[in-house]
Amino acid sequence: MSKNVPSISPKEIIELDVLEEREHELILYNDDINTFEHVIECLVKYCDHTFIQAEQCAYIVHFSGKCTVKSGSIEDLTPRCSALLESGLSAEIV
Repeated sequence: MSKNVPSISPKEIIELDVLEEREHELILYNDDINTFEHVIECLVKYCDHTFIQAEQCAYIVHFSGKCTVKSGSIEDLTPRCSALLESGLSAEIV
């Protein structure tokens, strides 16, 4: 008797590899120190946001306490997060 063993196609293996390469998120947190102008300037400069996008994120952070401002690889997000932190903002990568 032979057992029926499910086979995995190469396409399924590739799709699994892609799922495992999960994107990370750069989260910006609210504080009582930085101005809207400073936050917007930093998001434009370090996260490649447009002015409108940065302004929207600043409002989300202000009213919700936090906002995902960028998604991507850890290699891409690490220097961006460092730049935000060095600019006095509260941020982390998750």
